[in-house]
Amino acid sequence: MPLYEHVFMARQDVSAAQVETLLEQFKAVLEENGGSVGKTEYWGLRSLAYKIKKNRKAHYQFMNIDAPHEAVAEMERQMRIHDDVIRFLTLRVEEHEIEPTAMMRQRGGRDRDRERGGRDRDERRAPRDSGSDQAEGQSEASAKPTETVEENA
Repeated sequence: MPLYEHVFMARQDVSAAQVETLLEQFKAVLEENGGSVGKTEYWGLRSLAYKIKKNRKAHYQFMNIDAPHEAVAEMERQMRIHDDVIRFLTLRVEEHEIEPTAMMRQRGGRDRDRERGGRDRDERRAPRDSGSDQAEGQSEASAKPTETVEENA
């Protein structure tokens, strides 16, 4: 059977338990039509880049699906008419990943910045003094010594 990765987004005002209930409903639809659901991941309530159907946030749910096309089409049909589902995406894949998805591997911003060589909290610049070393009215550029370049003629 074909393999799919499927993500759906539920409205921001439903609870995480209601999202889990939605997942069970869609799993049942797939199983009734000869499919199965492997790994599932709840990615949480996340901000959207722009409003979708008056929602600024959405609950994200991920599923690995092993089902015939007809089962997936029926699940998508039911998602289209369900009021709590605001968007979904189904992709056909060659094989499912066994390890957690990138969304689950994602760590906090500071840890990620350290891995990329970002500055730690201690390495950040101290705030500038308001002209302690400079004369009043003198800009920072004019306070630095200038170098002259001699041209050989």
